[in-house]
Amino acid sequence: MATFFGEVVSAYSRAVEEDEEDVDNENEEDQQIRKEIEQKREVYVSWCPEVTQSITNSPDKTLQCSDFVIAVGPNAAGFLSACILNSGNWVAVGSVSLWNERSKDSSRQPGCVIYRQRDFPKVLICQCTCYIAEDQLFQWTEKVFACIQQRGLNVMVLSDCSMAEYKTPDSLFSSGTPFLRALKTSRYGSQPACLLLEQPNIVTGLAAAVLSHCQVCRIPAVLYQCYSDIINPDSVTMETYKPALSCLSKLIKLDTCLSTDILRKLVPVNEAQSNLYT
Repeated sequence: MATFFGEVVSAYSRAVEEDEEDVDNENEEDQQIRKEIEQKREVYVSWCPEVTQSITNSPDKTLQCSDFVIAVGPNAAGFLSACILNSGNWVAVGSVSLWNERSKDSSRQPGCVIYRQRDFPKVLICQCTCYIAEDQLFQWTEKVFACIQQRGLNVMVLSDCSMAEYKTPDSLFSSGTPFLRALKTSRYGSQPACLLLEQPNIVTGLAAAVLSHCQVCRIPAVLYQCYSDIINPDSVTMETYKPALSCLSKLIKLDTCLSTDILRKLVPVNEAQSNLYT
């Protein structure tokens, strides 16, 4: 399990010592610039007044939650929109805002929105469609999970991934695309709905950060990563995530057919472009 998240190399301690020496040698102006950059790249978690009040009134200052589903990427987020959130029983209760070079407008339109189900308020869904830089991943997981009660919590992550990153000795065409692969923490006791991710494949980004956080904090969690050769939102790729939510069917109403209205908004229409033959 730990090998999927990388290895600690001996040179790491030497690099840390060198970084500390560089920080000591910084002048006051450099320290001020570093501080301003860190503040600009801060991750902010905000909740609606009702949830804020619930967190304030709870003994441990956290929100009670039994299941937390996190969708990372356009197809994973689109699947939740088309199959779950369109039911009308969900309401946006929180958001995560951040800034980086590839996600500059997050303050105006948060790239991560958290929803809660009216019938089962202990079920939360987070859609994350923005890019989160490496130096912001730890902040994201620490600040979001600090607001959620960890006792009795189960986490599921749905993540997009390019087929080009999948490593296998077999022919890719024999497996068929798109397809799911799973990773789980040691505390996750159920059988995943698909095959486990084979070595030497790894997961990166927010999906890896969340799963690593859950492993360290002993939270049962499972990651379902969808490998597809289509980067943009695609209805076939979205359908691939359906088996992952079968274990939550009692808590989450899953539509058997993708909402066509939602798909029209998510899936771009391929317009004919001028070329040598038109």
